[in-house]
Amino acid sequence: MKKTLLTSAALAAMTGAAMAACPAVTVSDPMGIAAGEFPQQYELAEFQNLANCTLEMSENPGIAAMNGRIRGNPDMPVLANRLPAEPLVVAPYDTIGSYGGTFNALSNATEAGTSDFMSLRHVNLVRFADDLTTIVPNVAKSWSWNDDFTQLTFVLREGHKWSDGEPFGAEDVEFWYENLQMDSNVMEVPKGWLLAGGEPMTVDVIDPLTVRFNMPSPKLGFLAHFANHYGQGFQPKHFLGQYHPDINPDADKLAQSLGFENGYDLIKGYYGSSDWMDTPTPMLSHPDKVANLPLDAAPTLESHIVISDTTEGRQFVANPYYYKVDTAGNQLPYINEMDELYVGESEVRLLKLVNGEVDYKAQALQIDYVPLLLENQEKGGFVVDLKPDITMPTFAFNVTSADLEKRKVFGDLKFRQAMSVAINRDEINEVVMFGLGTPQQYVGFSPSPDFIPAKWKQHFAQFDPELAKSLLDEIGVVDKDGDGTRELPNGDKLTLNLQVATQGMSIKIVELVGQNWRDVGIDNTVKEVTTDEYRSAQSSNQLDVTMYEKSVPLVVVLANPEIFIPPFDNYFNMRTAMLWGEYVESDGAAGVKPPEYVYTMMGDINAFQATPVGTPESDALGLKLVENMTGNLLFIGTVKEQKPIYRSAALKNVTPFKTASYAYYRTYPYRPAQWFLKE
Repeated sequence: MKKTLLTSAALAAMTGAAMAACPAVTVSDPMGIAAGEFPQQYELAEFQNLANCTLEMSENPGIAAMNGRIRGNPDMPVLANRLPAEPLVVAPYDTIGSYGGTFNALSNATEAGTSDFMSLRHVNLVRFADDLTTIVPNVAKSWSWNDDFTQLTFVLREGHKWSDGEPFGAEDVEFWYENLQMDSNVMEVPKGWLLAGGEPMTVDVIDPLTVRFNMPSPKLGFLAHFANHYGQGFQPKHFLGQYHPDINPDADKLAQSLGFENGYDLIKGYYGSSDWMDTPTPMLSHPDKVANLPLDAAPTLESHIVISDTTEGRQFVANPYYYKVDTAGNQLPYINEMDELYVGESEVRLLKLVNGEVDYKAQALQIDYVPLLLENQEKGGFVVDLKPDITMPTFAFNVTSADLEKRKVFGDLKFRQAMSVAINRDEINEVVMFGLGTPQQYVGFSPSPDFIPAKWKQHFAQFDPELAKSLLDEIGVVDKDGDGTRELPNGDKLTLNLQVATQGMSIKIVELVGQNWRDVGIDNTVKEVTTDEYRSAQSSNQLDVTMYEKSVPLVVVLANPEIFIPPFDNYFNMRTAMLWGEYVESDGAAGVKPPEYVYTMMGDINAFQATPVGTPESDALGLKLVENMTGNLLFIGTVKEQKPIYRSAALKNVTPFKTASYAYYRTYPYRPAQWFLKE
């Protein structure tokens, strides 16, 4: 994968003359210049070689003023000392953009509904191109695997700098893995995607620009995880390391002088205690201490850096040291500022969209918003596209409910079968999704790989209320008191509390499913809650039924095992069986022991990730995962749907998305750093 490219100086020396200015190549008009090794982007020397030119660099005329608003940043050096020696050259989609403007974003709350906006600024070692198939360089210039996929080596960009001007390099990758992710004082339990075969990796710094991950067993999907996940594979050692006791012997003393309990406490103030890249900064988490701290937020490699963080929203300015330029040599990003507003009420968010107060939105937009949005797009100055979603609205019964009588019932497979066939998926499709969806069962993977027979996508997915009633009768969930609703086998009243966060699912779907279940005698109430309320109740094992959009592509499963390990996802997504997860995480010290088929899935997912995809062995393991997950109906699917993508008509260089999905990290494949605003 790594290849040697000539520098512009060497090329000029070989030709004996200075080369011409470079053509402003775009995706829509390549101007006769051949494509590079990777689509829609070039390494600098590669571009200059192909175009026989010298790329002259230029900067945003407002960048010095923006740098002055980043508290703690030093005076800004000239552009040549801010860009890497090897910047990534980006071909804009339609045209060379213009600098300026403020991008208006809309999220639900702090750490709720923010991933769409996060993805605009996001960077990682690599990314997926917009074909959602090709992995391309990004922060890393190149990568290479060893023969058995147990070592992955990244080569970084010479001269790349953090947003405060300090050098970025291999030690920042090592620090992120060894001193943050694998340190139980920072992260209590390692994330599954950071393990291979359930065991930690090690990281070697080969030289300042070369870093290698060593895996105890093959993990072919590890590279792809960096291409689509929010968890960035680096953190600023020069900054956070000064507060880490393993890096600085005086870390605790330094942190205590700034008002923190110890160095780890201070690190969490900047970095949080998860791999979520958008935890509150000290401006919000420690407002009483932030004035004592050297920086408001940790240095970043992202296109924009936060300068204000409150419960109302956040404000960002362009990163003066961002490492990408366009084909005319303009340092990206084009957009000067980003303002993010938090609005918890779905009706108010919809009103702001209708009024054209937002520049882009896809997350938490449900298909039932589409008619109103389409009706108002010309007046509001925005555009709405419908794109297929990889995920689908999914329900799960709490098989580890704190109510032991409910636990017995929810844990009975016949009950889950009954509740699945009671759902009228065709009605959901017609009423909520305008007939554009595809009714099916949850099978984990989406799109469905060839190794999954069609029968599993329809497993107990037929609408059969009489079968549902018969199955409920069999397990003793019957109407004992004659009031028209069924009780638990011991005679206790059974009423399902259906709490829905509209970030994760249309409330109309929940209301239809609730009525379907009442039609077979299962009483329930539907209540809309905030995303934070939903996640808190889900995590604390308080919900009867969890409900959210769920399913991931094969490439995600190859890297991240979490959908097949209790509680079957992370805090931000849909989970169930929290006490099974607690038992597994504590190695049996707490929680409830899962059934054997769950342990089978856990073993199979580790083997699946270590096996070359597409081989008979891999296909057999993948099918076993589906047979156990779908066969036991831990999650009950409904309808694969279409989702709206909203953008201001003034937002340019935006290409049609392939999917309205979190799975490939939303806007990340579509290169938002080259978006610009044109009134």
